[in-house]
Amino acid sequence: MSIKVGDKLPDATFMEMTGDGPQPRTTADVFGGKTIALFAVPGAYTPTCSARHLPGFVDKASDMKAKGVDEIVCTSVNDVFVMGAWGKSAGAEQDVRMLADGNGAFATALGLEMDASGFGMGKRSQRYSMLVKDGVVAELNVEQGPEFKVSSADYLLGQL
Repeated sequence: MSIKVGDKLPDATFMEMTGDGPQPRTTADVFGGKTIALFAVPGAYTPTCSARHLPGFVDKASDMKAKGVDEIVCTSVNDVFVMGAWGKSAGAEQDVRMLADGNGAFATALGLEMDASGFGMGKRSQRYSMLVKDGVVAELNVEQGPEFKVSSADYLLGQL
């Protein structure tokens, strides 16, 4: 069963690349006491994720923050080194926190994992966006199949 609006996020630990190297971040660390625009992608450097999803949130970061979002967070079932490099190469470092869900534990706990083995990618996260207020899901937008509509920055911005 997947997470829904009104649910508290499950306990999980991400990894984040910092100036001191990889550091663990819990859901309590990231989401506690804040309003977070969270989005997940199936994979760093993949076509839609790199060309549209991440850039959309970078472009709309100031608009989201003006409407009460404290931080924008991207997660993917990739390792911390890939997520750090992807954020850097995309120019997202100032606007979007890149959190690695390396083993897919967060995606699985949300009930939003998918099997991308047919593409040689193994277990991944579905594409979605959500607004999280103090660890509780306020908005949830999960894409159906390969679509890219409801998880976009523009769509989430319209819900703020």
